[in-house]
Amino acid sequence: MKLGHVLFLCTLFTSSISFYSKAKLPLDIEEQRVIKAQEAMPGVNDHFDWSAFKNNWAHKNTFTLAKQSLSLLGEQLWQYSKEQAKNGQTVDDRPLYWTRLAIISFVKTSENIYSQSELTALVETFESTSRGRNDLAYTQATDKRILLTGFDPFLLDRNIKQSNPSGLAALLLDGVVIKYTKGGTVITAEINTAMIPVRYDDFDQGEVESLLAPFYALNSVDLIATISMGRSDFDLEHFPGLRRSATAPDNVNVYTGANKNNPLIPSLLESSLKGDEFVLFSLPYQAMMKAKGPYKINDNRGITILEGGAAKDITANSLTELVDKIAVQGGGGGYLSNEISYRSIALRDKLDSTIPTGHIHTPRISRFDHATNQAIIAQIEAMLIQALAEI
Repeated sequence: MKLGHVLFLCTLFTSSISFYSKAKLPLDIEEQRVIKAQEAMPGVNDHFDWSAFKNNWAHKNTFTLAKQSLSLLGEQLWQYSKEQAKNGQTVDDRPLYWTRLAIISFVKTSENIYSQSELTALVETFESTSRGRNDLAYTQATDKRILLTGFDPFLLDRNIKQSNPSGLAALLLDGVVIKYTKGGTVITAEINTAMIPVRYDDFDQGEVESLLAPFYALNSVDLIATISMGRSDFDLEHFPGLRRSATAPDNVNVYTGANKNNPLIPSLLESSLKGDEFVLFSLPYQAMMKAKGPYKINDNRGITILEGGAAKDITANSLTELVDKIAVQGGGGGYLSNEISYRSIALRDKLDSTIPTGHIHTPRISRFDHATNQAIIAQIEAMLIQALAEI
């Protein structure tokens, strides 16, 4: 090989290494809000000290080391956020949310030796552990097991300070053992939780199905409840619907193009999500409605169907009368609250699971309020006890 060719190849190789070592990922809309959140809520992402990770990140010179480091950091953030909530130090879901985004922003924009696909995988690792997905083992000797999911705050361009009671419920109830008496016998149940992102693409990529499939396949828990923030009262969503119809964006400002006159079927791994137009809540709703607390608990059977090309609100009494109807909104609406409910129940049915499953909509809050959140979560716990006593 001629010397000129050798020099050219060496230059090309050196340039490639230089380019590769500076691979970064652009911040999405969700991550770009971090600065605004810091200005609106000083200290919102300062409750967790991750300075050691930041100082050592440049020294993680293999993908394996980087993945281990981010997995550990995500686990530490999740555990710390739970501990702070339970001991009364930071009884708030927002610090976890905004700290997660701050860390992801740092990882995406810091110079490193990884390709963009590797960076994407590293971010996904951190997302998973910081959402409690790697902390779903039942370790306590209880009679029963409960799995709950909560959501991130959402619609943040309307209110950057928004909290989500379902997310706080996930922090406060994870690892908790509840007790109740049945027939003179004390029954115990361990709760495990995970936090779900408010992003359409995560749902389309199977976020819900990958989380819940192992439990349904093995019937390894006794109750699954998905929780989100809804209306003025508690609503138990009797008939979740297949389609999206909400015009609201997700947390990365993605709009689906759906509306009430054009409800759209979501995706699952590049294919259309397949299933009946409506599915059935299978938790013991009548017992749950007896749970004491400041809020009314509704058995919500109101849905919206497409009839003659237009949306029509109806109240349904059974799945049978909905067989030939087209879903516009399930009881939980046409957004991701309804969708997590639909996907979880449809997966349960597909896998022939016997686990009672349903969605709990909490009362809506417009600002963070410690007393209100605590009252909501106490009533959720009371509903779970009532439900278990009937299962």
